[in-house]
This record gives sequence, structure tokens and C-alpha cells, in this order.
Amino acid sequence: MRIQLSVAGVLFLLYPVLRPWHDETTTSGAAAAMGSTAWVIAHLCAMLGFVLAALALLDLHRPAAITFWVGAGLTLPYYGAEDFGLHAIAAQPNLLDLADSVRYNPVSITMFGIGLLTMAAGAIMVAIRLRTVPAILFAVGFGLFLPQFFAPPAVRIVHGVLLAVGCVWLASNPKRVEAALSPA
Repeated sequence: MRIQLSVAGVLFLLYPVLRPWHDETTTSGAAAAMGSTAWVIAHLCAMLGFVLAALALLDLHRPAAITFWVGAGLTLPYYGAEDFGLHAIAAQPNLLDLADSVRYNPVSITMFGIGLLTMAAGAIMVAIRLRTVPAILFAVGFGLFLPQFFAPPAVRIVHGVLLAVGCVWLASNPKRVEAALSPA
């Protein structure tokens, strides 16, 4: 649990830090961002973070882990399209229209939103079960995952820091976690 959650935290921090921040409302900005190797690496960091966080939750709270896995399963296809699909079409002259088609397809955006909310629910289940500050930070970080997409880059990077702190701190307190999980 400790290693997976710590690595997930670092990956959630790397996601917004490595992501290229160009004006994606312009074709040249979107092409520069989506066409870069950093785009692929950054989004891959988030995807691997979701998988590792879900694995770590198996040791903390099985119902939360199952809930989180469902959310990750609904979220990862969207991230795959965002990462590999948008990267593949970055050189197309109609990139902005194509990107909107990928990002705002009704089924994919609905799955993405439900997935992020479901992962937040799993993280909140952990916070309720453990009742520790690290678990609460973990839950807040996942609770803010969806809204942070509407924020400027600096706020998104701060969100990455919040997730990293929540994950690493939760992973670094195994005795408090064990005490919270042991029957009274």
C-alpha cells in the first residue's frame, strides 16, 4: 500500500507539472500542447496514478477500493482518448474541431464525469473510515479532481501538490492507518 500510494502521489503531481500549457483555444497552441511528448507522458502519469491509487486502497478499505476501481474504469478510456487520440491528431488542420469531438462526445464525457465522481466517493469512503488528516486530504484531492479542469494551470498544479501530499502522507502513516482499521 505504501509504495503504490506514494508513487501515485508523485505521478499525480507530475501530471500537471509536465503537461504543456499552451493556449488550446488556438490551433497552434493546441498542436504544440497535444503534439508534444510531454503531453503523452503527463497524461500517462495520471492514468498510472489512478491504477496505483486503486491498488493501494485494497489494503485500506475494500468497498472503497471497489468503488474507486469502478471510477477508474470509467475514467481511463477518456484519458486514453485525451492522451493518445489527441496526440495522434495534433498535426491536423482542423485540430480544434477534432479535439472537441473527442473531448465532448456525450457518452465519453458522461463516463469521464461519473468516473471522477465515483473515485471521489471511494476516496471519501476512506476518509470516513480512517478519520485522519491525510485521508481527508486524499479525499479532498479526489473530490476536486473534476472541478480543477476548469481552473488555470497554476491552480491545476496546486491540485497536483494536494493529491501528492494526501497520497504520500496517507502512505507514510501505516501505524495510524492500522490503528484506525483494527476492530475496537
